[in-house]
Amino acid sequence: MPSSKRVQNTHISAQLRQFHDALLDIVSAMNRPQRDEFLIKEAGIPLDRALFPLLVGIERFGPIGVVDLADRAGRDYTTVSRQVAKLESLGLVERQESAADRRVREAVITPKGKAMTDLVDAARDRIGRAIFKTWDAQDISEFVRLTRKFADAVKDDPPDL
Repeated sequence: MPSSKRVQNTHISAQLRQFHDALLDIVSAMNRPQRDEFLIKEAGIPLDRALFPLLVGIERFGPIGVVDLADRAGRDYTTVSRQVAKLESLGLVERQESAADRRVREAVITPKGKAMTDLVDAARDRIGRAIFKTWDAQDISEFVRLTRKFADAVKDDPPDL
């Protein structure tokens, strides 16, 4: 009896390639400066495009150190440190001593910064609704569930092979 293992592995490899291509398309679209500019305009907030992803990152992941924030943003930590200082001068974030390591100062969102990210969330919701308007509710639920499952699986170190 011939094994179907090779056929299955080939099929999975082809699907993984398609999935990777789709992720590259998504990441490329999300990383376009025009996307951030559009979202900033749609949210109606007065914020420099370079500061925008850092403010959102601090709101989502804070309290967060500059090194971790820079790693998540794919930027140099010295640049991110200057940009966080700018966000602080605008009253959108504050820096505080880390509870885990007193040598580390972490950025946290202020009420003014949270109000701004709430406007971004509302704009993102409007944009998302337009994107998904032709999808069935079940497809959206399944997409969100599986995307979260995948994100949870890849957010840590690569798996043992």
